[in-house]
Amino acid sequence: MKVMVVMGSKSDSHIAEKVSALLEEFGIPYEVEVASAHRNPQKVESIAKREDVDVFIAIAGLSAALPGVIASHTTKPVIGVPVSGKVNLDSILSIVQMPPGIPVAAVGLDNGKNAALLAIEIMALKYPELSEKLEKYRESMR
Repeated sequence: MKVMVVMGSKSDSHIAEKVSALLEEFGIPYEVEVASAHRNPQKVESIAKREDVDVFIAIAGLSAALPGVIASHTTKPVIGVPVSGKVNLDSILSIVQMPPGIPVAAVGLDNGKNAALLAIEIMALKYPELSEKLEKYRESMR
């Protein structure tokens, strides 16, 4: 069981920290990598092809190509987290307007917490013990 968190740049680390905190709370192993879809395409491809990963969370701003590039190299779920900036629509639209056949799930701007929760929900399909933890988490929110 593993989540791979990929940031397009180190400046997105404040969002990756939100993801990491929740994954740690649920006891889910994860890794965090910095890899730009434009500056390190070979590294992104190598990350996307990892067999030991169940779900990818890709954090990206500006053109936000990273989630789509990861999705183009894997059949595993990819969750895109658009990063807010001067023109917030750029990153959102880049993630939600993927071409047919290469889906990417999207959460709200800077919403690393929801990305982590969605990853946990996806993994709960394979790892039933996570369902119980999710129920307790939701109860604690009431």
